[in-house]
Amino acid sequence: MKRLHVLFLAALSSSLLLAGCGKDAEEQQPVVGPIVEAQPELEKENTESAEQEKPEEETETETPPQEGMVRSRITNEWVDEEINNTRPVAVMIPNSKTASHYGISNVSVLYECNVEGSMTRLMGVFDDWSNISKLGNIRSCRDYYVYWAFEWDALYIHFGGPFYIDDIIGRKDTQNINCIAYSNASFREAAKNSTDNAFTSTEKIKDAASHYNYPLTYRDGYADEQHYLFASESEPNTLEQYSDAITASKVDMSPAYPVTNCYFVYNESTGLYERFQHLSGDSDGPHVDLANNEQLAFKNILIQNTYYEVRDQKGYLAFQCHDTTRDGWFFTNGKGIHVTWEKTSDYGATRYYDDDGNEIKLNTGKTMVCIVEDGDTFSVDGKTIEAK
Repeated sequence: MKRLHVLFLAALSSSLLLAGCGKDAEEQQPVVGPIVEAQPELEKENTESAEQEKPEEETETETPPQEGMVRSRITNEWVDEEINNTRPVAVMIPNSKTASHYGISNVSVLYECNVEGSMTRLMGVFDDWSNISKLGNIRSCRDYYVYWAFEWDALYIHFGGPFYIDDIIGRKDTQNINCIAYSNASFREAAKNSTDNAFTSTEKIKDAASHYNYPLTYRDGYADEQHYLFASESEPNTLEQYSDAITASKVDMSPAYPVTNCYFVYNESTGLYERFQHLSGDSDGPHVDLANNEQLAFKNILIQNTYYEVRDQKGYLAFQCHDTTRDGWFFTNGKGIHVTWEKTSDYGATRYYDDDGNEIKLNTGKTMVCIVEDGDTFSVDGKTIEAK
């Protein structure tokens, strides 16, 4: 039986209630009742033997728009070679109605997953963070997000977290920036409330990386392997090769995310899925970056049906990030197909396969990854789909 890196939960004594003190203010309330904690693996695995052999990837033959540009390993877009050789950052971002989102439109891959009380939290993976003056706001860590950050070899940025994160954050190979532990990593600025007002910037991240002696270039081995497979821009993946592909003009995640009520609408003129969710009031509207009023939009949407457990009476969750093969969906260019996904090791990339067992090819651009709890539902053009 494969190991559950996040979900081998062992009962803890009530003394662990004290371990969360001195961290994020939202985590300091005592938990009533029994608590169980994830037991993540303490040593990095050898991913070479664990991962399946990948098909040879097609290479783009287009001429770069200008000298010194290469294809991003994260989005397949043209970027400066220096950016492509710089490690990305993964930033924890709240998604409550009081959150203040600045700089988020620069994201390359955006994750969304429930944390507790049907509230979701976002983690943005930023390929190019070379010129950001205000990014965030930043909130606390959940341990399962760290495993998703691992597969990008990203510097993981957060604002404290509950004691459930202690094992994974305490690992020697976890290169994280805790804005509570190192206050120079962030700054406070007026926002919608006094809690969601911590932000970071390019200069703050560089300062923190220098403080912790973290390299800004990829660590040995992590940039050698292809992550997502991409179709060429000259021959994009339209999903028309799949006879069972469904039309997907609207992907509604609100049944799975009832607090944010987010959904995506396909814009035929741009070929992107535009993101909508709650505004500061009770109504829904475009999800925008307050720095530039730009609406978030994605070329690819990946949905991962995921086994989970409730850790305690406060509702903290644990998700099985890897050592599993589960169902999911892939949406791009107004269509969608059923897929299966697997992640075989801490640093191994999450792989997605069509029903014939072939690894899917994403299209060039930004990707949204939605983690959906087993038994929850979402809808596509009004048709309900159950995560199982």
